[in-house]
Amino acid sequence: MTANKSLLILPGDGIGPEVMGQVKRVVNWFDRRRSVTFDITEGLVGGAAYDAHGAPLSDETLADAMAADAVLFGSVGGPQYDDAPRELRPEMGLLRLRKEMDLYANLRPAIVFDALVDASTLREEVVRGLDLLIVRESTSGVYFGQPRGVETLPDGRRRAFDTQEYTDDEIRRVAALAFELARQRGNRVTSVEKANVMETGLFWREVVTELHAESYSDVGLEHMYADNCAMQLVRNPKQFDVIVTDNLFGDILSDCAAMLTGSLGMLPSATLGAADESGRRRALYEPVHGSAPDIAGQDKANPIACMLSFAMLLRYSFGMDEDALLVENAVRNVLGTGVRTDDIMSKGAARVSTSVMGDAILRELDKTAA
Repeated sequence: MTANKSLLILPGDGIGPEVMGQVKRVVNWFDRRRSVTFDITEGLVGGAAYDAHGAPLSDETLADAMAADAVLFGSVGGPQYDDAPRELRPEMGLLRLRKEMDLYANLRPAIVFDALVDASTLREEVVRGLDLLIVRESTSGVYFGQPRGVETLPDGRRRAFDTQEYTDDEIRRVAALAFELARQRGNRVTSVEKANVMETGLFWREVVTELHAESYSDVGLEHMYADNCAMQLVRNPKQFDVIVTDNLFGDILSDCAAMLTGSLGMLPSATLGAADESGRRRALYEPVHGSAPDIAGQDKANPIACMLSFAMLLRYSFGMDEDALLVENAVRNVLGTGVRTDDIMSKGAARVSTSVMGDAILRELDKTAA
């Protein structure tokens, strides 16, 4: 029995508060039915924090995140912030959380539930049974490299520049986690970069190869260029088990993999930091989807990605595999009954709202716990 684990909830913007509302119902269910109690703090992030505090993440909320056992995050952004200075845009709140908490590894599973095979744009035989994991480095690379900016050249032309950079220890730690996770799955890692045209890509390949030889020779390792990996994800995605890659390529490839499942509304993620001496890791969990301002406040959003992010939280932060499976199986069983939100709607299915999907999952949890 797990009691009084500290959890910071950051609903954010757009559909974030709606999907998070359904997850909070599940958190309350665990308290009532499983005697699993969380000490919950709730805070503002993104546009909501900007509106209240003039910044996308306050120092107080960052301190709460640093102290929490885990952070559950909704979404950030909206068109009303498009003209805000870059450093004050809602997305910078999330980037600051990742950087300050040193959350270096973003885990994005892409799993196709049998009931949703038809939701994918790929043929059934290509995606049925798909279960892959993308491990993306998330605190370095081109999103954080310096220098960056826009300058005016002597002849009057303007030039924009970003810097892609990695140190060997940054690559080693994310690759080590990928190898460790692969040992719990299919024992295969595909390391993805552009070693043919980028110095950082060549360096990435060298470091991963060295680490593999030193400590993980029992795990299968393949190297693949990022453009080929994108093609292979839509050609034969089941060839992959664990993909490890840098921040930029991971951002692109994980969204590509997400659509194999039929909807971004189905995809959870975890972003993990290094384990301390006790084994505790700082961690942030979030659905892959964005803030979807076009449907915000309409009770149309799919809460499943946020639900499954909570299941990842139970598994990776608290070691509660049995409880994580309860949530995952409840989702699987509800989908098997033909209940669908708009984004995964198919012929003959029952279209439901965000809150009704939450109702259905809670009923299924009651059945499994009876």
